[in-house]
Amino acid sequence: MLDPSYDLVIVGAGPAGAIATLYARRAGLSVCLVDKEIFPRDKICGDALSGKAVTILRELDLFNEVGDLPGAEIHTVTFGSPDNTLVDIDLTRSSRQDLLTGFVIRREILDHFLFQRAQKAADRTIEGFTVREVLKEGEQVCGVSGRLDSGEKQEIRGKVVLGADGFNSIVARKLGLYSHDPKHWIVALRCYYKNVKGLTDQIELHYVDEVIPGYFWIFPLEEGYANIGIGMLHEYIKRENIDLRVALENAIHNEAFRDRFVDSEPTEEPTGWNLPAGSKHRLNHGNGFMLLGDAAGLIDPFTGEGIGNAFYSAKFAVDAARRAIDSNDISAKVLSEYDRLLWDEIGDELKVSHRLQQIGRSRTLLNFVIHKAERSQEVRDTIMGMMANEVPKKQLTNPLFYLKLLFS
Repeated sequence: MLDPSYDLVIVGAGPAGAIATLYARRAGLSVCLVDKEIFPRDKICGDALSGKAVTILRELDLFNEVGDLPGAEIHTVTFGSPDNTLVDIDLTRSSRQDLLTGFVIRREILDHFLFQRAQKAADRTIEGFTVREVLKEGEQVCGVSGRLDSGEKQEIRGKVVLGADGFNSIVARKLGLYSHDPKHWIVALRCYYKNVKGLTDQIELHYVDEVIPGYFWIFPLEEGYANIGIGMLHEYIKRENIDLRVALENAIHNEAFRDRFVDSEPTEEPTGWNLPAGSKHRLNHGNGFMLLGDAAGLIDPFTGEGIGNAFYSAKFAVDAARRAIDSNDISAKVLSEYDRLLWDEIGDELKVSHRLQQIGRSRTLLNFVIHKAERSQEVRDTIMGMMANEVPKKQLTNPLFYLKLLFS
């Protein structure tokens, strides 16, 4: 069956694909949005929406509706050192209104909401469609082919294909761009709990001995539930033969947390997933295609958050696609504008996060940095400013900035 051609064929209807569909509607581009799953469906994740993601939600007039979804509003980020010193970063001190609130919302809920909005915006949506091949005419990508759950084969053609199909992207694989580099790859484990004590309007990232050089998180959800998990570089897991389930259990029973979990109950078995980190700048475009979100490897290497960067990749990919289609030139050279726009926006931040990730491998440095922040409001406000993009990018890439900050 040969389908009519669309401006965009978007593979993957998660956050990146759904947001790309909404921006495409605004840009006047026709869209066919496909996903192998049937919504609603769960997606293993930390479930956190940062201020960066909130900025895009506001831009698309979705902020209030997302705020009404079951979940938790976040106004503070807490970092914990290996010796259990805590520092709270108060996001409400930001001068940027779009950072006053973050959210933690189960991906099953958030993704279904975004998919429903994208479904209204797209010319066609197909659930239960597994992409098998990327179609080409010469060197030019021109669509995808695959099967419905019923077994029916289909080809879907478009001027530009957006691969928003996650870390295991079939689009990236078929185009020879998939790369699993353990030095730039985080493996994480999530488990939902109920009755964890001490949940407030904060997300917590703890760099405790049980998970160094990784992190242990406690994120509040709706009605007393919590998203609990750990993340660690794959390189270290392989080298040290780490069992993440054991590491998670040990973190929960750490002296600093065991009282908070004494009456708690897991509501599922711990489940793992992969996070390609943005500490490596991967090729994300070519003739007639672009890769978005996790498919492009845009996970923050320090916090593991990826939805905000996925949203921005969607915005810039649609902008680049519109310009390319308008100029009747969808070559890799023209679509390279996507890479430039995206990395101009998030590149310096990812470099900083990579440096922080490297600090996170040292117990001594973690204790020093978090102790300094705990004692100094100036340091806490600077960290908040970094998270809110209030600190000039040139400062973020200058090592002297950090020396002055920590040793002043």
